[in-house]
Amino acid sequence: MFKNKVAIKRNISHTIANFSFLNQDSIVINQNVFKNKIHVANFIFTSCGSICPAMTKNLKIVSDSLQDNKDIVFLSYSVTPWIDNPSVLKKFKSNYGITNKNWHFLTGKKATIYSLARQSYFAEEDIGFSKDSSEFLHTEHFILVDKNKRIRGIYNGTLQLEMEQLIDDIITLKNDEK
Repeated sequence: MFKNKVAIKRNISHTIANFSFLNQDSIVINQNVFKNKIHVANFIFTSCGSICPAMTKNLKIVSDSLQDNKDIVFLSYSVTPWIDNPSVLKKFKSNYGITNKNWHFLTGKKATIYSLARQSYFAEEDIGFSKDSSEFLHTEHFILVDKNKRIRGIYNGTLQLEMEQLIDDIITLKNDEK
């Protein structure tokens, strides 16, 4: 997964695009929130009855293990922003007992979220296959992004074993970026 710093700069040119969304507290969150920080992104919706509850519980394991580390940010983007307004997201965060101040549940315009997910985070399986914002986005992926906004790992958020690997990779990445 990790290469030396020179190889990374030479081989990974893609970066996460800039954005601006509201979080669960109706605060505007943009790329400045994770400037010079590692972040983990996922795409969920609060009324999901399949993979999203497991993903949220598993990301909470990661968040709780790294909660004292202010250099790690978690971003959970809603794929049903017409339902998941800030107050719904705030209740969702509370219902899961999530207390990490560096974990933001984000909502905004559907087309913008879907474009960011598909073209910037490559969140779906079919990388290179273009879908438009009318096709529903539902993915189990967690995306690990380094402090320079480069994707460094993709994990199955429904598997607890992958959370152990994600934690290890975050720690390794943090130590490598010092």
